[in-house]
Amino acid sequence: MIRLGSLAGYPFEGPRVLGGWTPPAKAAVYVILYLADPEGKPYDYAVIDVDHADDLTESRLPFGHARAKAWERRAGNKWNLHIATYEVPGGTRAHREQIVKELIAVYRPGCAPEQYDQAWDKDWIGSYNAPTTGPLTTSRERPEGTAS
Repeated sequence: MIRLGSLAGYPFEGPRVLGGWTPPAKAAVYVILYLADPEGKPYDYAVIDVDHADDLTESRLPFGHARAKAWERRAGNKWNLHIATYEVPGGTRAHREQIVKELIAVYRPGCAPEQYDQAWDKDWIGSYNAPTTGPLTTSRERPEGTAS
């Protein structure tokens, strides 16, 4: 298992070598990774693409995918490519699409056809003041005249 995303929030199955992987007939988000320095850092993967499928068997993985040649060029060879998948519990296509956008914004994979920003403008929410925005603790001092 590998955790990916903001605050490493999504538990992906894998990574597995893409060349020996058979896609299951399931909807999932998938991440294509490679080892940038297999000798020096054998557990440090770099994300090079992120996508999702309604059925992984129809996504033409592993090497029939439209971007597979770009993955191979980036990784150096097809045996350095790995895949990790996340079946979103109770998730719909919209959930998977949102996760893909988040992962692309976080990792900026070079082979992804679109890029997204993590930008957040203050005016989107604005500021507010409410009793719940103060400190979580209260004073420990007892009011005068109370027993200890």
